[in-house]
Amino acid sequence: MTNTTAELEELLMQRSLTDAQLLAAADKAADFRILPDATVIKIGGQSLIDRGRAAVYPLVDEIVAARKDHKLLIGTGAGTRARHLYSIAAGLNLPAGVLAQLGASVADQNAAMLGQLLAKHGISMVDSAGMSAVPLFLAEVHGVVFSGMPPYKLWIRPGAEGVIPPYRTDAGCFLVAEQFGCKAMIYVKDEDGLYTANPKTSKDAKFIPKISVDEMKAAGLHDSILEFPVLDLLKDARHVRQVQVVNGLVPGNLTRALAGEHVGTLITAS
Repeated sequence: MTNTTAELEELLMQRSLTDAQLLAAADKAADFRILPDATVIKIGGQSLIDRGRAAVYPLVDEIVAARKDHKLLIGTGAGTRARHLYSIAAGLNLPAGVLAQLGASVADQNAAMLGQLLAKHGISMVDSAGMSAVPLFLAEVHGVVFSGMPPYKLWIRPGAEGVIPPYRTDAGCFLVAEQFGCKAMIYVKDEDGLYTANPKTSKDAKFIPKISVDEMKAAGLHDSILEFPVLDLLKDARHVRQVQVVNGLVPGNLTRALAGEHVGTLITAS
């Protein structure tokens, strides 16, 4: 370890930050998991929050019960209101960075609402500046709510086509899980998991219980259940090497997933 650290320090002082030998030395550095006992769950905006009380209240009850045995970072999606904003802003020829800010405002609203519903249980919402307090919240009440949109804003990398921000709430929640070194990443949506086609519009869609990133891309399913960039983030991840997609409209699914059961679809890095 000492030799590796000394080598890395020497290279950092002498080489470009894109130097191949420097990058290789940095890659050998030991990983440190900040919150290895925590799980990130992403609550879909359009899938769940937009459905209102009938969908959200049972899920809130399930989260409150689950936090007795699990430490939960609860991220929120944006949903229908963000899509409406994207439509207007894109029609006005505004850039991806502006759309990213607009989408973030909706995810923030959803986090605020979910945080208020969980407030009486001691679970609070934190914003980007408050993420440093997450370990304290998890230690004391086993739960915290955050907005799932990554804070790239004007600095977001535009997609290859169009102006819709490619890194949205699916990606934001995954990045939190990976950077904190969490033990699991669960996406709570309104479908049982991944299908060969959209089950809402295709009667022939077949359920896929487990699949790898490469298999998803080969089958043309890379943008069907999660945002496309999530697959590349998962492929390159050090800590979170699989994600789980479950149907949050089915009572108990989230609890089962937190317990390690194979419910829904597992998407693996390799």
